Amino acid sequence: MAASIGEQLRLAREELGIPLRQISDQTRISVHYLEAIETNDYKHLPGGVFNRSFIKAYAKCVGYDEKAAIEGYTRYLREHGESTDDVATTPVHSKVYTDTPATRSPILTVVLAILILGALTFAALAVLRWYQRHAAVRPGKDHSSFVVCAAPKEWSDGTYATISSLGLRKADYKAVVQ
Repeated sequence: MAASIGEQLRLAREELGIPLRQISDQTRISVHYLEAIETNDYKHLPGGVFNRSFIKAYAKCVGYDEKAAIEGYTRYLREHGESTDDVATTPVHSKVYTDTPATRSPILTVVLAILILGALTFAALAVLRWYQRHAAVRPGKDHSSFVVCAAPKEWSDGTYATISSLGLRKADYKAVVQ
């Protein structure tokens, strides 16, 4: 019977006289995992793609054919009745539940969306209108309410001034004119 892939890798390593620690340093694979590969104890490895990657890296490090090492690993698993799939065979159930029927009709959803958007639009317009009215009443901020007097007014000290140059408003104009 031919030696298993783990034994072949161990023999290749021993022929080169390389300790496991050196292979571990080069491949960054734990010595514990390398020992598991040499003894064909694949249950102590992470599994799936990791096992294949570890064997491939180990084979490359000791000068063994990487493709032959992966084939030997796959053959070993088949002979011992273990799964060679890299992907888990257990089904994954989605956390999004789409099988449940909708509790609300799509028409009702559209109507509610339109009502909510309408209410938000109305509220935004009301706030804008309030702000515009509030800003127009503020004294000293709005220069559009100033009155420009076409004819200058002569004051008691002999100077002339227009209402707008004084910064007066309509209410102040009446007091000045009278």
